[in-house]
Amino acid sequence: MKVVRNGETPEAAANSPLFVGVAHASRLVTAEDSAQVTVSLVRFTSGGRNRFHVHGADQVLYITEGRGIVADSEHEHHVTAGDIVHVPAGERHWHGAEEGHDMAHLSILPPCETKVAE
Repeated sequence: MKVVRNGETPEAAANSPLFVGVAHASRLVTAEDSAQVTVSLVRFTSGGRNRFHVHGADQVLYITEGRGIVADSEHEHHVTAGDIVHVPAGERHWHGAEEGHDMAHLSILPPCETKVAE
């Protein structure tokens, strides 16, 4: 069993080609911890987001604070703290903070490949 306490896990700048603007991530449950699920806390500052991308497995986003957008190729869905989003495997999407607001979410998905899909 692993217990992750609030503030215990280091937060690092999310500087990969996947992100636009300012974002930070804390890896809470990693592929080294579990072959079935990973959990990351991702914080986006105003307007920060990721590029269109796809995952090789279903992703669940739990919005923990702020206001953001989760978008697919056809719609932008505005989300707030407490909302849950299910993104099916292979669906082209992006997520991030609305302009003028910060947003954080838990990203929950099995270890899988993520590819930028712009």
